[in-house]
Amino acid sequence: MRRLVLVLLLLAVSAAPAQAAQSYYPITGSGSSWSENAIKQWIADASTIGLPVSYSGSGSSAGRLDFAQKKNDFAVSEIPFQGVDPKTGNADNANGRPFAYMPIVAGGTAFMYKITVNGKLVRDLRLRGETVTQIFTGGITDWSDDRITADNNGRRLPAKRIVPVVRSDGSGTSAQFTLWMAKQHPDQYCPFFAQHVDPARQCGLTSYYPTFGNAVGQVGSSQMAGYISAEYGEGAIGYVEYSYARALNYPVAKVKNAADYFTEPTDTNVAVALQFARIERDAAKETYLTQILDDVYTSADPRTYPLSSYSYMIVPTSEDGKLTTQSGRSLAKFARDFLCQGQQHMGKLGYSPLPLNLVRAGFEQVTKVPGAEQATLTPKDCNNPTFDPNDPDSNRLAKIAPMPKDCDKVGQGPCGSAGGPAQSGREGEEGRTPDGQTGQQPGAVDNDGDGVPDPVAGVDPVTGEQVGANRVGTGETTGSATELAAARSGATSTALAVLAAVELVLVLLVPTFVARAVRRRRARGSDG
Repeated sequence: MRRLVLVLLLLAVSAAPAQAAQSYYPITGSGSSWSENAIKQWIADASTIGLPVSYSGSGSSAGRLDFAQKKNDFAVSEIPFQGVDPKTGNADNANGRPFAYMPIVAGGTAFMYKITVNGKLVRDLRLRGETVTQIFTGGITDWSDDRITADNNGRRLPAKRIVPVVRSDGSGTSAQFTLWMAKQHPDQYCPFFAQHVDPARQCGLTSYYPTFGNAVGQVGSSQMAGYISAEYGEGAIGYVEYSYARALNYPVAKVKNAADYFTEPTDTNVAVALQFARIERDAAKETYLTQILDDVYTSADPRTYPLSSYSYMIVPTSEDGKLTTQSGRSLAKFARDFLCQGQQHMGKLGYSPLPLNLVRAGFEQVTKVPGAEQATLTPKDCNNPTFDPNDPDSNRLAKIAPMPKDCDKVGQGPCGSAGGPAQSGREGEEGRTPDGQTGQQPGAVDNDGDGVPDPVAGVDPVTGEQVGANRVGTGETTGSATELAAARSGATSTALAVLAAVELVLVLLVPTFVARAVRRRRARGSDG
C-alpha cells in the first residue's frame, strides 16, 4: 500500500511541470466598444483552453491612452493614434511604447432607431447619406420631414421628434462616422464642425461628438443601444456597430450607396465594400495595415454598405515593463485563434470576417509580440469563412454576396412596405426574406411565444451577457465570457497537483482502512 501511495505521488509531481507548461498568463485589454461584442466572444472561446483574457470597452480614445500609459497589454481602436487629442490637447501617441497595428474584425457602423406605428416597430427605414448627416447636425428634427419621406419613396412617417443619440466619450465610432460625413457630405457637416467642434481646425473627423439641440449623449455602444431600445427611446436614432442592434433584434436604417441602392451592414455587404479599402502595404511604416476608406464610400457595386470599416488591435512589439514574454505568449495565442477560428462567429454576431490577405498580415504582426510561438499560416489550417480552398486569395463572402432586391433601389419600394410599415426583421440578410404576415425571418425561433423571434447568438449589449445560446434548430452553442482569476504560478500548480494526488489516494484508501478498523473492533468485542 505504501508503494502505491508513493507511485501516485511521483506521478503527480512528474505531471505537474507538463500542466504548468500549458498554462497561460492573464492578459488585459481596453478600448473600442464597437468591437466589444466580438472580443467578448473570443474571450469566451479562450476561456475554454484556460487562457484568461479581460477587456473593458471603455472607448477607443481611452484604450489608446491606456496603451500609452502601459495600463493594458493591448488596445483596440477604430482609428490609429492621432498625434494630439483635439479635445484635451494632450498627446495621442504610444508614448514611446513600441507597437504594431493589426486589423481584427470588419463591420458596419449602423443607424439603430426606434419608431413605432400602431405599437409596432417600423423596420424598413431608408436614409440617404445627406439625410443622415442632416439628422446628426440638427438640420432635420422630425420623422415626418419631406426629405425622409422622399428617401422612403413617398411614404411619410408619423410626426415625431427625432432624438439623435451620440457618443459622449472619446469614440472610434464617432471618428469613423464624422470622417465619412466630412468626406461625403461636407456642405452639411463642415458648418456644424466649425460651430460645435473647432472653428480653428480643418473640417474632418472627431472622436468627441458634440451634443446639440435634441441630441442625447451616451457613454459606449451598450448605453447607446440601451437608450434607443428603452421604453423612453421613441424617436431616437444612434450610430452603433451593427452587432448591438442585431443582438437586441432592433432595426437599422438601410443607407443609400453610390449605386443608388439602400443596403444594410450584413457580413456579405461589408465584405464586398471592404474589397475597395486601400490598405497601407509598406511594412516599414508605422501605419502598416491601416486603412483608407474613400473608395469604400464611393464603390459602384450595388451590394456595398458605405460605412464599412476595420478595427485594429494595437499590440506591443517589445518587453516594455507591462508586457513580458509570458503575457506576450498569451496575447499571441489569443490573436492567432481569433484571426482564424474566431472569425467563424463574426457573421452571426453582426460583423464580417477578415479576408485572407489581412489574416496573413495579422499573423506577421503577431510574430513581433515578445514570447510569440512561431507558426505558419495556410488557408486549410485556418478555419475562416472568407477562405475558399479552391481560390484562397479571393474573399468567399464577397463572391457569394446576394444582389439587393429591386425594391431597395432608389425610386422603388421600400421592400415589404405595401399596406403600411414593413415589419421586415433583417430583410435580405443572407438572401432571406421575411414572412409578410409576422415580420419574422422564415424559421425564426420563438421559444417564449411572445410573437418576437428570440435573439441570435451573441452578446447582449445592455447586460453584457451571452444571448441566444443553444439556438434551437442550429445545434450551436455560445459560451459565456468569463474573466478568470490570475493564472497560478508553476509552483502553485505543482502543489495543487500533489494535493490532488493525495486526495485521490485518501478517497481510494480511507474506506479500506476504516473497514479494517471496524472488523478489528468487532473481533475484539467478540473476544471480550
